[in-house]
Amino acid sequence: MFGVFRASIAIAGVLVLSCKPVVKSTTPFLRLVVFLGLAGVLSSAVSSQQNDLSKPIVVQPGAPGKPSKTLPPSTKAALPPFSQADVEFMQGMIMHHAQAVEMTALIDSHSENKDLRSLGARISHSQSDEIRFMQRWLAVRGEPVSMSPQKMSGTNTDRHMNMSHESMHLMPGMLTTEQMEALRKARGADFDRLFLTGMIQHHNGALTMVKDLFDTAGAGQDAELFNFATDVDTGQRAEIRIMQEMLERNAPAQMKEEKR
Repeated sequence: MFGVFRASIAIAGVLVLSCKPVVKSTTPFLRLVVFLGLAGVLSSAVSSQQNDLSKPIVVQPGAPGKPSKTLPPSTKAALPPFSQADVEFMQGMIMHHAQAVEMTALIDSHSENKDLRSLGARISHSQSDEIRFMQRWLAVRGEPVSMSPQKMSGTNTDRHMNMSHESMHLMPGMLTTEQMEALRKARGADFDRLFLTGMIQHHNGALTMVKDLFDTAGAGQDAELFNFATDVDTGQRAEIRIMQEMLERNAPAQMKEEKR
């Protein structure tokens, strides 16, 4: 591009020099022609540069000791491989997180505990964001957001023979209908206790889901999923410790309220 530009300037210079013997009356006209020619060259050069910048440059790093390769702009990145266990983990965790968000939505109308309100807001915000992430992860891979009823209930009939129909549709640690109803009816210190014990149970279930994922051969290899599952494990362990400390602090107040 710049070679063409330099060549055009050189041609324009030749035109200017060749105009010296010409009669003075034609000089302004020739200068105008040269000027318009230079303007056209500059415009073409700028346009060409902009077009080049608009095209994405895809560079494939070479192996150690090998040069990198410039790939065509049409090159598309391939998604890393994922397993059915990865898909089921994401689908199940969406359901799991949704109940946690539902639990936190009760806090403002059921408790005056500022620490609990702050914790609930953090759980609600982080898990709502994570639900959106999991939905995107599944959608990009062409997988449904919801788990099929067959997967939710399991395939081993004997294993689930003594389980209620409802418990077959719950992920590990999720609260039952009875537990959720008791939480909705509670107020004040009683609600605080039920919320904290219920959310600790809920978080421990999430840790079980992460462990089951990484214990499954071939699962958890996708980088995005690995980082997400690791963050869930780390974050929920930290929140369990916070909730256990809150239960210990609230125990004396709970005992006083029960004595009244």
